[in-house]
Amino acid sequence: MADHPERRKAGVLLHPTSLPGPFGIGDLGPAAYHFVDFLASAGQRLWQVLPLAPPGAGHSPYAARSTFAGNPLLISPELLRDDGLLDDGDLAAAGLPEEGRVPWDEVAARREILLRTACDRWRGQGRSHEAGDFRARAHWLGDYALFMALRRKYCDVSWLDWPADLRRRTPAALEAAREELAGEVALHEFVQWAFDRQWAAIRRYAHEREVALMGDMPIFVDHDSADTWSNQHIFKLDADGRPVSVAGVPPDAFSATGQRWGNPLYDWEALAGDGYGWWRDRLAWALAQVDVLRLDHFRGFEAAWEIPADEPTAVNGAWVPGPGRALFDALTAALGPLSVVAEDLGVITRQVRALCDGLGYPGMKVLQFAFGDDAANPYLPHNLDPRSVMYTGTHDNDTTAGWFATAGDLELANLRRYLACETPAPDDLIRMAYRSVSELAILPMQDVLGMGSEARMNVPGEPDGNWGWRFRWSDLPAGRHEWLRELARTYGRWGLPEKDPA
Repeated sequence: MADHPERRKAGVLLHPTSLPGPFGIGDLGPAAYHFVDFLASAGQRLWQVLPLAPPGAGHSPYAARSTFAGNPLLISPELLRDDGLLDDGDLAAAGLPEEGRVPWDEVAARREILLRTACDRWRGQGRSHEAGDFRARAHWLGDYALFMALRRKYCDVSWLDWPADLRRRTPAALEAAREELAGEVALHEFVQWAFDRQWAAIRRYAHEREVALMGDMPIFVDHDSADTWSNQHIFKLDADGRPVSVAGVPPDAFSATGQRWGNPLYDWEALAGDGYGWWRDRLAWALAQVDVLRLDHFRGFEAAWEIPADEPTAVNGAWVPGPGRALFDALTAALGPLSVVAEDLGVITRQVRALCDGLGYPGMKVLQFAFGDDAANPYLPHNLDPRSVMYTGTHDNDTTAGWFATAGDLELANLRRYLACETPAPDDLIRMAYRSVSELAILPMQDVLGMGSEARMNVPGEPDGNWGWRFRWSDLPAGRHEWLRELARTYGRWGLPEKDPA
């Protein structure tokens, strides 16, 4: 890929929930279209998002109720109104504020009022046939809609605490539940159709402006999800559906007890038995939504840290081999070449590196990790493989301005030496990312805005206070748009060598 300079591009990482807007959380409405316009005019050719799935515990998109479904909170009330399914009175009756943030639970409650109203009106208008194509494509929809209806019936408790016949998915119990909860099931089917419709529209709009979309797929799924409940045979669970072992990472310099994530682990032997059919369906659905997909925790495909489920920390775990290349060979045979980026950060073994390199997948490089030791650091620009994606930071890092404020003396000294500059600034890292040989350079929107630690998206290991950051267009410094555009021009990163950024 290095011999194709027209592939050099730049992009911005921003989850749609962080967009500005009048309803307490960003969504796929007018602000999303304005953001695409901003990207295109600033010479940015890619918009990276976090997982689009409905968040579960802690409101994290990485702990979702389904890996296939879309987040109902991202559905734009304004677009539902434009589609004749809501009116201004509906929005006012829901008590939505004109501006500012609303706590997550309150956002969800108010959006639910609007979605129920829109669903009733959609069905009352005789428009339910419009979802026919979506229902035919969404093989997962029936199980997901029933799962969510049952969660409401049982007051949002885990499916482990449902009656045994539902927990074990006996056909008679499932059929009876679908009949009893038909209205609630229909609501969730409508919501997913509406999400799919709005997401497809913003993607078309982005493509018209030559902006590609990058999605994000966690390797693991949440135990309390439709995925686990409806596919118990592909996970390491006991007869009651409880995990035998759970995922995490071992102790390291950042945590003496490691991280116990708690996700159920895959039974890769069972998955291999049908040619990794569930993973094939998962990748096919995701790649139909985006142009390129980031695979989170890629090292888990080579080996995963398995922790006995009764262990309170990640200390007493062990590395257990994953499927390795067999999975990706099967997926490629079924789906064709996979447009993916491997999240290969952290302590990566030579076996993981060999898997990633053998498959030809671009890896990730983060400049905030580059200055802690010597010139051999793999994140330094002079050590990069052109087939890589360069970031100033990710959603799990502090902002670059925040990093500058807390960096140690060694890091700052190395940075000054590397730049031959006595007073480096956060923007120097942005320019360094653009100047690198990596084919793709991505900036978190917080770094575009020059914001500090107050704008951090996530602090790993902290269960509360994450994922809620939003920006306002007034946060954009004067001249920033033109500066990004000039960087794209200077370093050939607008992806269209025959013309300037649009």
